[in-house]
Amino acid sequence: MTVDEILAPANALIGLRTSGKKPLLDDLARRAAGTLGIDVAAILPALLRREDLGSTGIGDGIALPHARLDAVRRPFGMLARLREPIDFDAVDDRPVDLVFLLLLPADAEGENLNALACVARRLRDPETAAALRRARDGQSLHAAASGRSFTEA
Repeated sequence: MTVDEILAPANALIGLRTSGKKPLLDDLARRAAGTLGIDVAAILPALLRREDLGSTGIGDGIALPHARLDAVRRPFGMLARLREPIDFDAVDDRPVDLVFLLLLPADAEGENLNALACVARRLRDPETAAALRRARDGQSLHAAASGRSFTEA
């Protein structure tokens, strides 16, 4: 599985403003619900339950909030570069400015389970993270996340 299979260009957001972790998760859950045509009440509680188990702030300014949902049929991603970094209780205590929301089918197996590892590996790559932080718009953010140069997008 590749990031391109998970993240649509329209779901790469630049300059998102938020006042904190919970408002950010609420905003992303609402956007995802609108895109997927499912109730936000199915998404936000699942994300918050996952965060209660331990922060999905994976370090280096990156967070990967994720949840498994009955209403999701295939992996869905939304990438946001925040206007200002926020506290996300990350493992390294650094504020987060790159957030990749990942929603997986509840019965995720095999390739679907690889989606989380695929996204984490891609975002943790220092060159990718730098390119994401340099991206000038959603299209170039998507291109950087997908491993293409901005001119290929």
